[in-house]
Amino acid sequence: MKRTETDVLYESTLTADSTSQLSFFTQFLKTKIGAVPVALFIAIAAVVFAAAYEGYLPRNMIGGFAVIMTLGFLLAHIGHTIPVFKDVGGPAILCLMVPSILVYFHLFNDNTMKTVHLLMKEANFLYFVIACLVVGSILGMNRKILIQGMVRMFVPLVIGTATAVVTGLLVGKLCGYSLYHTFFFIIVPIIGGGIGEGILPLSLAYSALLGQAPDVYVAQLAPAAVVGNIFAIFCAGILSRLGMRRKDLNGEGRLVRSDEEQNLFTVNDTPKPVDFHLMGGGLLMICAFFIVGGLFEKLVHIPGPVLMILIAVFCKYSRVIPASMETGAHSVYKFVSSSLVWPLMIGLGMLYIPLESVVAVFSVGYVIVCGSVVLSMALVSFLIAPRLNMYPIEASIVTTCHSGLGGTGDVAILSASNRMSLMPFAQIATRIGGASTVIGATLLMGWLL
Repeated sequence: MKRTETDVLYESTLTADSTSQLSFFTQFLKTKIGAVPVALFIAIAAVVFAAAYEGYLPRNMIGGFAVIMTLGFLLAHIGHTIPVFKDVGGPAILCLMVPSILVYFHLFNDNTMKTVHLLMKEANFLYFVIACLVVGSILGMNRKILIQGMVRMFVPLVIGTATAVVTGLLVGKLCGYSLYHTFFFIIVPIIGGGIGEGILPLSLAYSALLGQAPDVYVAQLAPAAVVGNIFAIFCAGILSRLGMRRKDLNGEGRLVRSDEEQNLFTVNDTPKPVDFHLMGGGLLMICAFFIVGGLFEKLVHIPGPVLMILIAVFCKYSRVIPASMETGAHSVYKFVSSSLVWPLMIGLGMLYIPLESVVAVFSVGYVIVCGSVVLSMALVSFLIAPRLNMYPIEASIVTTCHSGLGGTGDVAILSASNRMSLMPFAQIATRIGGASTVIGATLLMGWLL
């Protein structure tokens, strides 16, 4: 029987639809969530969710990693697929804020929270990641770039901080806040160095001077640090996007502008084969640096992470570490920066960013003051960087890290701008700048009272 033209068209349409569906399914199967094929990721996520939901999640590091890595890979993937949002720190924002929102609405059960708490706070996974990022990146850098960058960054850091304080006070006054409240309860917590190194010491100092319990001041100080950190992430993402369009302003992770140093950096950054034995030695050395910093803290009463940075810089500059061990430590840094940063931010969002504190003090004026502090700091650093022979994008991002949530903020800000190689400079801005802010604010409040 002869087929009609309609039949032929119908069969052609069916064939085209089938081919289209098959092509879509094939592309879907080729998709990867993080480094994991999507079909396998769905199976793993289902297992983790079922174990967490039923309360059978192992209450140890394995259970904690399962939770934060599953959510970290998923939210980072989503953040990377959203146009525009991905260029202003979308993955970092999602990884920090979505878990915080889920905790706020009690969508994690008790077993899950305790498991992540064990990994993040009892095992202190945050400090492990920071130590790997800081020591590994320092030992992997060219020594001339390292020293010159650290010396030069103090100028934009000091000028940027002073500008942020003045701007914040003026905007706070216009928004109806007193100078006292704006400085001690909005500006200082933003530039104080984070929760552990800034908010907690400040709450103890304020408690001793003002009389109320430290918890009262934590609730008042933490929102400013959180809102400031969100502005810093957005700012870093926008700067990164600007750097893609203006190559003359972009160092692509290099802080100091110099043809000679640029050539050295290029040679130093040549890919090397991964040696897992060297990675083991590098990891041991990173742990040793962290422990040595803690030991010296008992003697000189300077925070251990700050001393760890200074000791690593000294060892790099004096060349006392064998080149093979430097390569091993840098390999650990590359693994951690590429695989563990997004999961880390999931844990930070769940435990370190109290959304209820942000909601309690949230107002338009409050947000404007926080934004003015961060943006003025970034802008002035951007403008003065060329005079210091520095790349404006990198100088501004490093200075902006001073308004982040300590090590947490540094990771999020540098991830949003895809510049994890700036971690040593960011840590100097955060640790030393934060410690100086806490000490100065405490002394000033005592003098005023």
